Amino acid sequence: MQLLLGVMAGLVLPVQTGINGQLRKRIGSPYYASFVSFVIALLFLLILLPFTGENDVIPFAEIAKEPIWIWFGGICGVIFLTGNILLISKLDGVQTVILPVMGQIWMGLIIDTFGLFQAAKVSLIVSRVIGAALVVIGVITVSIAKSNNETDVRSKKEISSGVSVWLWRVFGVLAGMITAAQAAFNGRLGKVVGSPIKASIVSYMVGITFLLLVCIVVRVKNGSQLPKNKSDRKTSAWMWSGGVLGGIYILANVSLAGAIGVGTTVIVLLMGATLGGLLIDYFGILGCEKKPVNRKKIIGIILMIAGAALIKLV
Repeated sequence: MQLLLGVMAGLVLPVQTGINGQLRKRIGSPYYASFVSFVIALLFLLILLPFTGENDVIPFAEIAKEPIWIWFGGICGVIFLTGNILLISKLDGVQTVILPVMGQIWMGLIIDTFGLFQAAKVSLIVSRVIGAALVVIGVITVSIAKSNNETDVRSKKEISSGVSVWLWRVFGVLAGMITAAQAAFNGRLGKVVGSPIKASIVSYMVGITFLLLVCIVVRVKNGSQLPKNKSDRKTSAWMWSGGVLGGIYILANVSLAGAIGVGTTVIVLLMGATLGGLLIDYFGILGCEKKPVNRKKIIGIILMIAGAALIKLV
């Protein structure tokens, strides 16, 4: 049952990205959409906190004694969430999920191997190296997979577009590396405050402050970015639910890690997230373009999950 819940929680991630992508179209900016998502997620966690039986006191004095990087988790979250909103409009749903995951795994290996951010050192054994290689091969396989109706002949414009796509793919990997660092920052923050929910609240508070400054700069520089057509500004209630889904994903991550272990949690969440990306691509859910799920994509995803399993479970 816990494994099933983990897969379902993983499904939340690409759905959240798709929802935030639609909100971005209505309010005109990925930064505004991220701000809304962060605020709603913070409110969700604040409402949830009393039901956990914990007090509402956050020991900011203790946090201030820690290294300054302990505050950076919220900023990392902003970069990841905003990056995902941009990626879903440039790439397909599957790549939006798996490219950041590859970055997370790479950065996770670096943090574990060198004991960065006060993390315990983990030896870089052969199985972990093989697993990392499988992840890379799997991601590349998915990224270069083409639909059957695509031709091999491309114009100069299409080639230029292809270069741009690869730049977005690199950005996706870098965004994933940032989230691995975020996990380390928030993990340390959780130990200091003695609560994963309180750590998440502090992280969201920092992220909201950072996003507010960004939104002010964007507003001053670019003015209103609302769509000119009033009908394009209309939103539905579900477009505001991305923040709640983000909060649910974080809580599921923390809860499952304690119940079934970090390694198993990573794998089941990855399975759910990739399944969600496949469904979004295949059915064109949440306004995304329909894209066939061909054999290369499936093989690439299997290789990637196998690689992640070698890294996390062996």
